[in-house]
Amino acid sequence: MNIKLCTETFNDKNPASIETYIKHGGYSAWKDIVNSKASKSSIIEKIKNSGLRGKGGAGFLTGLKWSFIPLASGQKYLVCNSDESEPGTCKDRDILRYNPHAIIEGMLIASYAIGANVAYNYLRGEFIDEQKRVFDEALKRAYKENLVGANILSSSISIDIFSLIGAGAYIVGEETAMLESIEGKRGMPRIKPPFPAIKGLFGKPTIINNTETLASVPKIMRSESDWYKDIGIEKSEGIKMFCMSGHINKPGNFEIPLGTPFRDLLNMSGGVLDDHKLKAVIPGGSSVPVVKGEDMLQTNMDYESITNVGSMLGSGGVIVMDETTCMVSVLQRISRFYYAESCGQCTPCREGTGWLYKMLTNILKGEGTIDDLDQLNRIAFQIEGHCICALGDAAAMPVRSFLKNFWHEFEYFVDKKQSMVS
Repeated sequence: MNIKLCTETFNDKNPASIETYIKHGGYSAWKDIVNSKASKSSIIEKIKNSGLRGKGGAGFLTGLKWSFIPLASGQKYLVCNSDESEPGTCKDRDILRYNPHAIIEGMLIASYAIGANVAYNYLRGEFIDEQKRVFDEALKRAYKENLVGANILSSSISIDIFSLIGAGAYIVGEETAMLESIEGKRGMPRIKPPFPAIKGLFGKPTIINNTETLASVPKIMRSESDWYKDIGIEKSEGIKMFCMSGHINKPGNFEIPLGTPFRDLLNMSGGVLDDHKLKAVIPGGSSVPVVKGEDMLQTNMDYESITNVGSMLGSGGVIVMDETTCMVSVLQRISRFYYAESCGQCTPCREGTGWLYKMLTNILKGEGTIDDLDQLNRIAFQIEGHCICALGDAAAMPVRSFLKNFWHEFEYFVDKKQSMVS
């Protein structure tokens, strides 16, 4: 595949070093911006025209999001969301490990474009090594080279970047819960509006972008205007990293053009383990609806195609399941996760996730009834769309999709008191 990638790592001995990054064109876009005092609107317009979308799950246009920031002067903030907590997703961790300077340069460009002089990189609680050994060391070196900090490259531009680490709570991956955590409060989502671009961190206008999103910005800025847009397909421009895990021969992260057939992506990851038949795929992390294997083999990896098969691209966490998989057991495990990670703020989520997990556990124990399957659907319906943040939806959508696509398996489990898979 002969394309320049956005977040690619390098084959050098020390890919995370500033020397490696600069050798491959790193910080050239930032230096050009600083030296030319480029207009903020021109940067936002270039990112907007590129078609770059948020790569953390929502898929919202990045440049459009930046343009929501008020033009008036005053304190503003940028937050990089490195709290990668979605089961099945492991791309941001690799970017932090092997290409930290792309994140730093992306944060600098984004901060400049929105008029922020302070930026935070919020890392997942388990990313201690990535923070202390890699990102913080890269940030220190960037400060030493006067690429970050006061009077950058002898200009009047000053931007400070700070890294901080959470306590491993899934809920702080939601942007307003992350802001609460940075402020030293319990990580619980805020009611919106007001949206962070108007009233965010410490009550000031704030933009929150995902790690992969910001790491893509430097390459876009130093490339021709239509380079990124021309890689993907209409309505799904550009590139996306997909985390391939589950029953495959070669698990890993693959950065490919949007619109690539799923069959090709599966082949890149070595195919289904032990030459088994593909049974099901979760295409965007555990919170999105499951898709039958035969349907996934006929679709492409882009926003519209995945929507057309009843799911979402999400974070790009692709979980592959073969014919030996017990779908009841998988759903029970997913439900346990969302039950444990609910912050408890919203009654439908706090109570509903518990009921989902308990009912699925009873079914696994051989104590379920057919009525329980209808009840699972009803509970999921009552949760979905009735909470402050998307965690309730994340708990409900897998339940409804598993039952829709594999009802016969749940029914068999209830009837025979055992799984269809031996």
